[in-house]
Order: sequence, then C-alpha cells, then structure tokens
Amino acid sequence: MKNAITIDVEDWFQVSLFRKHVRRDEWDKMPSTVMKNTCRILDLFDKKNVKATFFVLGWVAERFPEIVVAIKDCGHEIASHGYGHEIIYELSREAFHDDVQKSLHILQDITGEAVHSYRAPTYSITRSSMWAWETLAQLGIKVDSSVFPVKHDLYGIPDAPRFPFEIRLASGPKLIEFPLSTVVMMGKNVPVAGGGYLRLYPYWFIRNSVRRINAEGKPAIIYLHPWEVDPELPRLKLGAFKTMRHYGNLALTTERLSRLLEEFAFGTIQEVLKTTPVQTDWPRAEEAYSTNGKFQ
Repeated sequence: MKNAITIDVEDWFQVSLFRKHVRRDEWDKMPSTVMKNTCRILDLFDKKNVKATFFVLGWVAERFPEIVVAIKDCGHEIASHGYGHEIIYELSREAFHDDVQKSLHILQDITGEAVHSYRAPTYSITRSSMWAWETLAQLGIKVDSSVFPVKHDLYGIPDAPRFPFEIRLASGPKLIEFPLSTVVMMGKNVPVAGGGYLRLYPYWFIRNSVRRINAEGKPAIIYLHPWEVDPELPRLKLGAFKTMRHYGNLALTTERLSRLLEEFAFGTIQEVLKTTPVQTDWPRAEEAYSTNGKFQ
C-alpha cells in the first residue's frame, strides 16, 4: 500500500510555538535555513525515488522562488500552506480568503500551474473554523489536509474521521479531506508519524503505527518541516518544554525519515487518493454536528 509523504515548507522561526518570541515584522531579519534544508529533503527523496506533496508557505515562495522551482523540477506536487502562517480560527473569512488567494497567486505565477491541495498552518481547521472549507472550494482547492482528529492545545477535531473523507458543501462543490494520521489506543486517537511525533516517539512505535494503519486498509500520511532535518538549527532561549518540543531529536529526523522511505511505499497526496476509498457518507459541513457536538 502506498502512503502519503508531505512537507510543510516554512522556516524554523515561523512556527506557532514561537509567536511570542519572534514577531512577524522580524521574520526578514532572522537567519533562514529553509532553502538548504528543503534541498536536503529533495536530495533524500531523489535517492529513494519518492515523490511527495510540498505545502509551500506563500511568504517563503515569495522570497525564495527557487525553492518552488526546485520542488517542481524534481516532479513533486506543489500545494499551498497559506501565505503568512496565519491561524485560521483567529481570522475573519475575508482575511482567510485573501491569505490563501495570495499564496495561490504566488505559487501559480512561479509554476505556471494550478494548485489543488492545501494545508492550514498549525492544522487550524477546527470545530470553530470549518467554514474555511467553503472558502477553499471557492478558490479551486480540491484536497485539504488540515484536520488532525486528536485533542490538542492548538488544533484538532477529536471525533473527525481518521481517514480520507468527502465534504459536501452547502455551495455545491465537494472537497476531500485527508486527515493527519492517528492510531486508536484505549479508545483515543493518538497522533503519529509526523513533526514532533516523528522525532520524539521511539522509531518502533512509528513503524508499527504505520503498519497498523495499513492493516486497516488505509494509507498513512507523514508530515515534516524542512527545519526538522537540521540538528544545527539556530537556537532561541526557551523554557524546557518548548525547547524539547521544537529542538528535540533533530539529529534523528533524517535517519528516521530514510528508514520509513525504505520500509514503506510513499507518494503524493494526489497519487495516493487515486487508489484510496474515500468516505462519502459525511454530512454537509454546516450539518456536521448533532446537538451533543459529535460527528453524526
């Protein structure tokens, strides 16, 4: 079975964890590592003969268009990560529309091709921001990968479907949601196979989790950021928890990613969806919850 491999192309200082430490107007003054680390990932994918989906932040593409060109030239899928790494549930609908539209224009101007996939910064399509799906569909997005079916302090819809499902929108179009991977343990969804989870969990747990997902007849979806393959990442003075969360096990990421690419088959989101059954009995977005707040 083929699984999806995805990269969220943003710089190390743009993560939501650093919002109180690095102001947005300071981004251009920070030392960038996004080019060299994206190239490291591209080299690894080339060696393993793997194609991936790259969700590129518009801010990054605007300043480093050569990154987008390199990704495209290597045959990978170019997708949108929005423009300014904005948290959706903190935005108005108009501001969200403008942010995504700006990113699409930048990416499409560089590649000459339409962009059909999107991932929200910090996976910020939650119960309070499901309206974003309508906006994405209006902008021509066909596949979203923003929902994490877990409980978390920054994101998550814990009772969302765990595997790709179709959203029938009130405006008419349909959108496919490809949720981030989880396994069920003691009745709870546990996040696996991406970001800090990939870095901090034991490798055997990650490998076994992907196997469990595949045993259910479903694809897993792996996600990483370019900065996570850089053990020499610039350091900010943080508390112990934030330091562990952002910098923990950076020296292990490349090895773990390489092992996953050797042990499992991977492809782009679009490629994986061609052979993946998509749940189609999910109600319209505005009808998604019953009175007790659970998915119907």
